[in-house]
Amino acid sequence: MSGLTQSLLFPDWPAPASVRACVTTRQGGISLPPYETFNLGDHVGDDPAAVAENRRRLSDEFAIQPAWLKQVHGLVVADADPAVVAEADASWTDQPGVACTVMTADCLPALFCDQAGTRVAAAHAGWRGLAGGVLEATLDRLALPPEEVLVWLGPAIGPQAFEVGLEVRDAFTEVHPEAARAFVEGARPGKLMADIYELARIRLAARGVTAVYGGGLCTVSDERFFSYRRTPQGGRFASLVWLEPR
Repeated sequence: MSGLTQSLLFPDWPAPASVRACVTTRQGGISLPPYETFNLGDHVGDDPAAVAENRRRLSDEFAIQPAWLKQVHGLVVADADPAVVAEADASWTDQPGVACTVMTADCLPALFCDQAGTRVAAAHAGWRGLAGGVLEATLDRLALPPEEVLVWLGPAIGPQAFEVGLEVRDAFTEVHPEAARAFVEGARPGKLMADIYELARIRLAARGVTAVYGGGLCTVSDERFFSYRRTPQGGRFASLVWLEPR
């Protein structure tokens, strides 16, 4: 096992053998402070050469081609293409060796696959994208019966750290009234604490997807991961899912 592999997180979900996935951490790269060391974001002010080397190490580790995105907190789901940096917040593929890849530093990464191991997808969901329907848009692009879909929710800001305004609760409860259970009163007047994992599960369940795993890791308190709320000037980690070559 390489040093990079030892620093990675591997999803605990019953995905078929043909599906591989991982989440990077802050360790294993060459970026200097405040991006130390395995920053994969090329838009946060890090040395481009360091980012390129970190991305090369990740590609080489698994002999994959990550399809990087220009994420804009929207609802576009692109075809994963390593040769194109699409402006999108999710991607999908049925091509082995191409990794659907999203970068986060508190937002929710969601990885998808089917039980047959023929299609995978990855989505980046901040609260706006989540409320807007980026998970549902990803399901639409996968075009699979909901009972065949598996989802793993990666490291994101936890419910003890995610303070939001009342408008965030309203954005979710207008569509799904049961989303009210994902919010509790905060310590400050007019503020709530939100559970982004529960919000994702509610929206997936509304589409018939109940095989949902992961959740529970907080990027703010778990210093293995980059966190924008903890360190605004910092890097991004990646969540990837791909199909093994047949």
